Formats: sequence, structure tokens, C-alpha cells
Amino acid sequence: MDSNRKTAILFGVLFIIATLAPMLSIVFIGSIYDADYLAAVAANENQVLMGILLLLAMTASIVAIPILMFPVLKKQSESLALGYVGARIFEGFFSAVNVLSLLSLLSLSREFVKAGASTASFFQTSGALVLAGFDWGSMMLDFPFTIGALVFNYLLYKSKLIPRWLSVLGLIGAALWLSTVPLRMFGVFPASMEILALPIAAQEMIFAVWLIVKGFNLRQEKKI
Repeated sequence: MDSNRKTAILFGVLFIIATLAPMLSIVFIGSIYDADYLAAVAANENQVLMGILLLLAMTASIVAIPILMFPVLKKQSESLALGYVGARIFEGFFSAVNVLSLLSLLSLSREFVKAGASTASFFQTSGALVLAGFDWGSMMLDFPFTIGALVFNYLLYKSKLIPRWLSVLGLIGAALWLSTVPLRMFGVFPASMEILALPIAAQEMIFAVWLIVKGFNLRQEKKI
């Protein structure tokens, strides 16, 4: 197996981690959405830690992908390739903020259990602030994520390293999800709008599997 094939497989695995890890983490950190979330987080500490580890894996993948992809993408446009790196590192920053928020909430829940009911209002106020930081971080990371996805899929479309229909699906999916960011910032986001995340999530998974099975179409790249 040559180095290009190994690189394509590595990219595919990283994209799968970056896409699936946050989805799986919801299963483990679900207690943060309970009515009595401080007590629930303390009671489910190990599950929350598993969710945090999954988010750490996502963060590492988010940062690794653009750095490893840069030598490939810069052949099309070095400035856009640098923009992609910057966008995804910015996304990784917000993901790291989310991890720190969850770790802070975990520590806060431990102290809440130790303190008892006498200071419950203080811990509940602090917990609400930490959760708000987590929610805002989750929302804001989608902005650099979608901008990066638009740049990334444009460069892939231009290079023909993968089938163009797959790049187009990525462009459409990223644009759809980007359109929800300002709406969510102003609190306008009915549950039905979650469906707009499906195209970009599906494209990333198809893209990852394509890289693992087929790799990059380097013959097309040489023709450009």
C-alpha cells in the first residue's frame, strides 16, 4: 500500500471520528439536560467522562484533518487551503471550550453534592452559566465548521480528487447548516430544523468511506 493510499485511509478515519464522536457523546452526557442536572451529572460521572473523552477525540480530529490535508489542498489554492486550516482550528477552539465547560460542570456537581441543599441556589446559578457557555460554544463552532466545509468542498470540486457530486453535496449541506447559525443565535430554531444537519453529516460519512475504500483520484489531479 503506497503512502497516498495510507493517507487517504487516515483522512477517512479522522472524518469518521470527527462526525460520529459528537453524536455518540450525547448518549453519555445526556444527564446535563436533566431538570436536576447537578445531581444527575454527579450520579453519572463515569458516563459524562466518557462523553468528554469522545469530544476530546473529536477536537483532536478537527485540528489534525486540515493540517494533514493542507499539502493536498494547497495545490489548488494556497490561500484557500490556509483559510480552511484557520477555520477548522477555530472550530477546534470552540470544541475545546465545550470540553472545559463539561469538566467544570463535573467539578461543580461534585461540590454541589458535598455542600448539600444549604447553598443549592449558588451552585444552580453557577451551573446555569456553565451550561450556557456549553450551549453557546456548541452553536458557535458550527460557524467555522460550515465555512471550512464550504472552502474544503470547493477545493475538492476544483481538484476532482473525489467525484464532483460528492463535493456538491458537501457544498449544499454546509450552506444549509450555515443558514441555521444566525437563527439559533436569536433563539429561532424549532426541532424540525435539525433535519438540515443531515445533508452535511451524510456527505462527511460518505466522503470518509469513499476515502477508505477508493482513496483520492490522483489521476484527475495530475490533469489539472
